[in-house]
Amino acid sequence: MAAQVTINEGVLWVGGDAYPLGNISHVGQRSLVVDQGAAWKKFILRTVGWLIVGGIFASVAGTFGTIVLLAVEAFLVWKLVSVLQKPPVYGLILNTSGTQREAIWSTRQEEIQRLIQEITKAIGNPDIAHMIINVEHAVQGDFIQQYGSGSIGKAEHSGSGSIQGS
Repeated sequence: MAAQVTINEGVLWVGGDAYPLGNISHVGQRSLVVDQGAAWKKFILRTVGWLIVGGIFASVAGTFGTIVLLAVEAFLVWKLVSVLQKPPVYGLILNTSGTQREAIWSTRQEEIQRLIQEITKAIGNPDIAHMIINVEHAVQGDFIQQYGSGSIGKAEHSGSGSIQGS
């Protein structure tokens, strides 16, 4: 999915959200990566649990039970591999009036770094000519922060603008 970031007449536009350059106090980057240790732990716990339950089921149900045991274990392996293959995602962070917002996310760190450089230049020179920056690897998804004092529960994110809590 591609997204456009535009700087025009002293305003930064990310999708339909406008950020006046004079109100931006900080521009930064956040990255989200898969916690591989947690993924492996979850896989091992599920596998051990399933081998106990599935082993009992297989011994009672015979060949059909063995097929089910192997199919469920194959599914658990598939889930582990799909989690471990997820790429890191990088977000453009904007602080305005004391509020931090995740403006746009990409699977390419270079795209976010370029945005940071261009926005910083534009803040230093708000009369800069019209500029359009295409983020070719923008992503959509949910941002979930469950632990600690910053817990926001589940928040949906469309790839541009701030996240919406649900």
